[in-house]
Amino acid sequence: QKQLVESGGGLVQPGGSLRLSCAASGFDFNSYPVDWYRQAPGKQREAVASMSTSGARGYADFVKGRFTISRDSTLNLVYLQMNSLKSEDSAVYYCNIDTFWGQGTLVTVSS
Repeated sequence: QKQLVESGGGLVQPGGSLRLSCAASGFDFNSYPVDWYRQAPGKQREAVASMSTSGARGYADFVKGRFTISRDSTLNLVYLQMNSLKSEDSAVYYCNIDTFWGQGTLVTVSS
């Protein structure tokens, strides 16, 4: 059974950092690109970062230079390191592989 489980969200002050994790199970992990999306209240879900099977990374303009996506193919984990967080980064963050989504983890950036 394919499953994605995100963790690592929470409340952080502006300028702070968080690292999100996504545990993937049931996948041939090395065969899929991985993506992070986010959805703020009242807004559409938007792509944040992606990483191909070859390790190529892509980022939305609004997170470039602040967020880093990585993957551990040994442990079937996907990470999103988020630095210099802003209030507008507050959202539920989702991991995506193929057509599967996790339940999301809430990130709140507030003083």
